[in-house]
Amino acid sequence: MEITQEQKMYAEIVQKAWDDAGFKNELVNNPIEAIEKLTGKKLNLPEGKRIIVRDQTDESSLYINIPAKPNNDDIELNENQLEMVAGGADTGIIKDVVDFLSSLSLYSPK
Repeated sequence: MEITQEQKMYAEIVQKAWDDAGFKNELVNNPIEAIEKLTGKKLNLPEGKRIIVRDQTDESSLYINIPAKPNNDDIELNENQLEMVAGGADTGIIKDVVDFLSSLSLYSPK
């Protein structure tokens, strides 16, 4: 799997925040300006979108990110996905999440 430009930029931003407390502070308080200064490139965010940066480096805390709820009304399955559903295959994603949460002793399936 090839790493995308976005993934490379994200890795560079995170590494800089780990290495430079001043940059991390600027990133949390003004992420667009901090990223543009670091990369030398203007960010092109879609209209109405913003960047929120939370410092999650406190190792005494666990963080849970709640993503946007997907719109399942317009989803079409590809041929492989249809075969998995028809065959009753389990992708394992939900099991992986439950196993992870169980390992943290935060969640215990009934």
